Amino acid sequence: MAVRASPFLSFAFLAMALGFAGGMPAAAVEPPAYAASPTLRKIHDTGLITVGYRLSSPPFSYLNLDRQPVGYSVDLCRQVVRAVRQRLEMPDLEVRMMGVSSATRLPLVANGTADLECGVTTHNVERESQVAFSLTIFVASSKLLSRKDAPVLSLDDLRGRPVATTLATTSIQFLQAENRRRGLEMKILAGLYDIEGFRMVTARQAAAYAMDDVLLQSLLAEAPDSAEYMIAPTPLTSEPYALVLRKGDPVFKRLVDDVLAGLYRSGEIQAIYAKWFLQPIPPRHINLQLPMSPALQRVIAHPTDSPDPAVYR
Repeated sequence: MAVRASPFLSFAFLAMALGFAGGMPAAAVEPPAYAASPTLRKIHDTGLITVGYRLSSPPFSYLNLDRQPVGYSVDLCRQVVRAVRQRLEMPDLEVRMMGVSSATRLPLVANGTADLECGVTTHNVERESQVAFSLTIFVASSKLLSRKDAPVLSLDDLRGRPVATTLATTSIQFLQAENRRRGLEMKILAGLYDIEGFRMVTARQAAAYAMDDVLLQSLLAEAPDSAEYMIAPTPLTSEPYALVLRKGDPVFKRLVDDVLAGLYRSGEIQAIYAKWFLQPIPPRHINLQLPMSPALQRVIAHPTDSPDPAVYR
């Protein structure tokens, strides 16, 4: 049997279609908090945020005795996760911690597998073609570690000799560039993890290990024969560390930067820094006794996401 449409219902539907109710415009519906951010949309839709961390880069990101990721960078990322939960109104948002290496960290963020990477990643212009970066969270300098009985003070001391570093780092890029530019004929050996580069020096397979000074100090702090090694005083490069984000998502970057800037502004960053650089840390309760550098103090006073090393000198 045919059903005749009611004139009243037809008018009601027409009024709704035109956005009127009782002669007044219908209230605009606000877009959800994640609408303009691919990262937040993915997190919302999956109910999961994936955080990349380094397995063995103390005091920034490493595993404790319970095989749980801890460190300075990890603590900062946990603050970001808390902000994401608040923004999305998802207090029970699941967090998946994903171990990454120096070689996999950028690709995993670039392809969306990881939403955030918290480790020891230097922000430079070249890497901006793949990923985006937060405000700077630490400033390191690349230096040379060698044995005291065969000291290496500069790249000139490495002419024609083997030097160790870590795969897919700014240190190996620097060594390769200087090797070509200056014709040093160095043999560059690369380990997958920082400890592998250090072991090449301890085994006398390499004359020196080139890496960021804070990581070299951390390696020596845990070495039983640390007195047999030295770190050259002259820096090779400046290394501004940052959290790694997906490229082309300014909304998510703003959220991450707001979290970091808030920690800097409130002074909470001082306690987080002291926890990892001025106090004994697990698992061996070694104290790096590394006061905050003038470069990092300037970053905290005037936050920046600049990849230009000159900004931090």
